Amino acid sequence: MTSITSARLDKSIRIANWAAAIAIMVSLLVIFFYAPVERTMGNVQRIFYFHVGSAWVGAVALFVALISGMLYLRQNDRKWDTVSLASVEIGLVFLTMATVAGSVWGKPAWNTWWLWSPRLTLITIAWLTYAAYFMLRGAIEDEERRARFAAVYVIVAFVTIIMAYISVRILRDIHPVVIGSTLESAQGASEGLQEFSGLDSAKMGITLLISTSAFSLLYVAWLLNRIRLQQLADAVKNLKIQVTAHLQGEHAS
Repeated sequence: MTSITSARLDKSIRIANWAAAIAIMVSLLVIFFYAPVERTMGNVQRIFYFHVGSAWVGAVALFVALISGMLYLRQNDRKWDTVSLASVEIGLVFLTMATVAGSVWGKPAWNTWWLWSPRLTLITIAWLTYAAYFMLRGAIEDEERRARFAAVYVIVAFVTIIMAYISVRILRDIHPVVIGSTLESAQGASEGLQEFSGLDSAKMGITLLISTSAFSLLYVAWLLNRIRLQQLADAVKNLKIQVTAHLQGEHAS
């Protein structure tokens, strides 16, 4: 079994798992015991840190899938297809987490679980687009052809993430602008960090930075584990092929 995965990868996974676990624990402590209580929403605002962290990592994971897809088309190396597949899987999980956390946050903030605002509509389109990625992979049996089509798909699909990101800046939307400058057209910008100033604002900013970093480490750990899992699956598949060929040879003789 030692030849299936590299010792370097196994060591990296152990380090990443421990780093992610410690970072998540620190993040939880900071969110619940360091971050100030928001004036209008109270403690429920703390879900903001989970929402933003999940949305950030979801976008990063899908961007990694985009880069991996481009590298696969350029180098035709199976490892980039594996990275792309793993990143889409993880990105979709984080995108789902961000949507659920945003819905829970939206109930006290907007008095509704969901609104078909431009950003939320585009996030739904992005989620469905990346969910369809797995349907595409499942519909193509040839590995090389499947990887090539999947690479093109993740490149084109990233347009939905870009549109979701810029929509709140160019269209009237109830969703606040969290990262970057705030336009007057962004309704609802008074919720969250904009309510604070001075020390409280700094504490919320530090908490957001720590939670986002913790989620990023969690993504790295999941990505490495998923790559190792794919390597094991490929090794098992190759062993099955070898055993089948060996048995067929025995029957033929």
